[in-house]
Amino acid sequence: MTLSAELGARLRAAGLDPASVESLARAALAEDLAGGVDVTGVATVPQGQQSTADYVARADGVVAGLAVAAAVLEVAGVPGAQQRVEDGSTVVRGDRLMTATGPTRDLLVGERSSLNLLGHLSGVASLTRRWVDAVEGTGARIRDTRKTTPGLRALEKYAVRMGGGVNHRMSLSDAALVKDNHVVAAGGVLPAFAAVRARFPGVPVEVEVDSLDELVQVVEAGADLVLLDNMTVGQLVEAVRLTGGRARLEASGGLTLDRARAVAETGVDFLAVGALTHSAPVLDIALDFRERD
Repeated sequence: MTLSAELGARLRAAGLDPASVESLARAALAEDLAGGVDVTGVATVPQGQQSTADYVARADGVVAGLAVAAAVLEVAGVPGAQQRVEDGSTVVRGDRLMTATGPTRDLLVGERSSLNLLGHLSGVASLTRRWVDAVEGTGARIRDTRKTTPGLRALEKYAVRMGGGVNHRMSLSDAALVKDNHVVAAGGVLPAFAAVRARFPGVPVEVEVDSLDELVQVVEAGADLVLLDNMTVGQLVEAVRLTGGRARLEASGGLTLDRARAVAETGVDFLAVGALTHSAPVLDIALDFRERD
């Protein structure tokens, strides 16, 4: 089954590509079935039986990925899942998130793949919200990185947005980030910065520095976004002073949730947090079948 026009519109409104989501859903289901059938479901469920099931939060958190879970169900043969909450909503244990009605066998086929994606994306959104809450009122924003699960980048970065974070570049092609290995290859941080500006004049360029001296150099050379790598709170305060508003600053490296506010209060514009996508715990969500009459 292909995705309905209504679900495709919901995905597009969320900034997601329906064709990519459908392809992911098909791949997930194909992996789960491995060319065969759900032997347990076929053996225990009569052909043609219909059921209604609810996606239910088993823990408090922020939900993200309901339309993605619905896409898995549609591909499995269960269209028309009804959301009870919106992505980005804070939910508590026991909340019903979405309800689906359809062939029981197809619900069982789509159950695990839909939950895997919904739980993971909601986990990313929930962790992001914790970081966002930690820096509230400072003016700093929480940003993700490219430390994403291969094939899931667009979805994970969507989940970051649902948690209140903001996205860094989506790919290697939409923005430049001059890091230590580029500096070595180019023979210095200034030559590396100049080379990117010359070759791709319309592309945003961020430069990573690990000292205040390098910061001053790249700001004076015209960098408008600088990544401050593994600097102490004291160094970050000095970096903000030296920059004087001439460039936006992003703290990165060694950041933890318990020191997030102290870093944000230095005056940096962003905190880059790879853990949002590479270390987010899954939000516990279950699919509960309603009792049959």
